[in-house]
Amino acid sequence: MKDALAIHRRLLAHQVHHEIVRLPRAMTCAEELPELLAVSPATCVGVTVFEVTTRIGPEPVAVVASVDAPPRPGAIGALLGTRHVRPASAFTVNSATDYAAGLVCPLLLPDGLTVLVDGRLAGSRELVHTPAGERRTALLIRADHLLALVSGKTIDLARSRSRKKAATFPLAG
Repeated sequence: MKDALAIHRRLLAHQVHHEIVRLPRAMTCAEELPELLAVSPATCVGVTVFEVTTRIGPEPVAVVASVDAPPRPGAIGALLGTRHVRPASAFTVNSATDYAAGLVCPLLLPDGLTVLVDGRLAGSRELVHTPAGERRTALLIRADHLLALVSGKTIDLARSRSRKKAATFPLAG
């Protein structure tokens, strides 16, 4: 499993300013970060993994978004052009991301994993917190620096929430 040290090393290699934050108590998922750190949920970023059924079979898809606006399966299905989308099991999350379920960091995700990034995060220079792969640590980093290192497609989740017709994206692979 990947951890805060692996993330720290990656960020140092790219000369990205960041901080590994020690949490006051253990967390089980990214949604607990705002309470643990007494920050706005809009400044906390999490990764939600879905299992999407394609013609070939089920495939994991990771979605990076703020914890105050988590992605809905229906919105992801509309963007990908599939009707069968469900939250991935803990086993699927662990094996697809190499992180513990609930503690997935947007960094160091495997190359073969389809990653989608909520467009509302793009362009922000605000400091954000995200899990660092461990129950007692989080990563503090500028949003634009974080997203520069995430290899994924930017999507418009705000638009999909308004039920407008969305473009479809082919899955990686």
